[in-house]
Amino acid sequence: MIINHPILGPRDAAEFTYLGDVSLLDRPDWQSANAPQEFHDYMYLRNNPAGQHRELWYHELGDRSWLVVTRNTLTHEISKVELASDVARARGNSK
Repeated sequence: MIINHPILGPRDAAEFTYLGDVSLLDRPDWQSANAPQEFHDYMYLRNNPAGQHRELWYHELGDRSWLVVTRNTLTHEISKVELASDVARARGNSK
């Protein structure tokens, strides 16, 4: 599988480490009244969708950047690759 890195161009997926769902960017507030339950859900509850899925990938053998990869889990076709920092910044502005 080839991941088209937004800065470095096409790279083999073997250079990357998969972390999980992009929702991990939305870390719970540790000062929340429900913080224990929110962190439990954050750490242990995961969706396992069939089809389009936004995932976090770490460029471990490259520039050590984090990417958000939109990938079809059935075909492994990648439809979009973004820097995770850009996605996190955009999420912060929308809240």
